[in-house]
Amino acid sequence: MADKAREDEAIRGVVERLTDAFSATSSSAEVEAAVAKAHSSFADRPVREFVPVLVERKARALLSESSG
Repeated sequence: MADKAREDEAIRGVVERLTDAFSATSSSAEVEAAVAKAHSSFADRPVREFVPVLVERKARALLSESSG
């Protein structure tokens, strides 16, 4: 349970960082959607330690693609 809470907190941090980074080109809803999409792609992975880092990289790539 503590691991889940830690991951959830880290994902909230990812949303905050990416919202700041992409504030000029993407709405907060678009950032949240990109993070959710990236996070869901790791749902079935048993090792969770690096999921927030991987989610941030994937969401950043998605947002970069959509912003042109």
